[in-house]
Amino acid sequence: MNENELEQLKEQEGHWVAVSDLMAGLMMVFMLISIVFMVNVETERNRIQDVAILYDHLRQKLYQDLNEEFKDDMPRWGAELSKDLTFRFNNSEILFDKGEAVLKNQFKDILSEFFPRYMKIITRPEYYEDILEVRIEGHTSTGWFGASSADDAYIRNMNLSQARTRSTLGFLMSLPDVKENKEWLKQYLTANGLSSAKVIRDENGNEDQERSRRVEFKLRTDADSRIATILQSALK
Repeated sequence: MNENELEQLKEQEGHWVAVSDLMAGLMMVFMLISIVFMVNVETERNRIQDVAILYDHLRQKLYQDLNEEFKDDMPRWGAELSKDLTFRFNNSEILFDKGEAVLKNQFKDILSEFFPRYMKIITRPEYYEDILEVRIEGHTSTGWFGASSADDAYIRNMNLSQARTRSTLGFLMSLPDVKENKEWLKQYLTANGLSSAKVIRDENGNEDQERSRRVEFKLRTDADSRIATILQSALK
């Protein structure tokens, strides 16, 4: 090998050494980025877990307080309370006349007894700032006498369920015992007619038409919005 070829070989070796050093440096940078990313993901995961645990405890405490307050009344009201904080009035015969949106007097009496006590619990200091929405939900069965089709029945029931929740909301807002919370209610109390979208089914999967015709009060906490905020900050 002559001197010229030796020089070229040395240059090539120097070139590959430089490339190798560059690749090694890049690998270190990528490793550091990966480690930082993994640490951030773990941190955000822990934050989300903490929020979820906090609001699970809050939901459990709310359920206990509501159940303790209403356990003796629910049987005579035809009502039940689920652990997801859904307070359900099942006895359709005392709610509304068939196909009508005007509250029956018996249902008015129940609401007058129920809602002020319900409000006193959910507006306690330990819950007040964590309530995102108090939903009045109106539900129907799938049937509608004289409907031309299933779609027609669904639309008619949608109009009916929406009218019923609006009349329920209007009655609640008129109660003297909730006057001091009226501004808060205007922000957080909503009326939602859902037609037959969420019928109740028996153990065989068949629609329970009677129990499907119901009015529900649902509480939403802001756990979901807090978790969404954490996720958004993690993606920035």
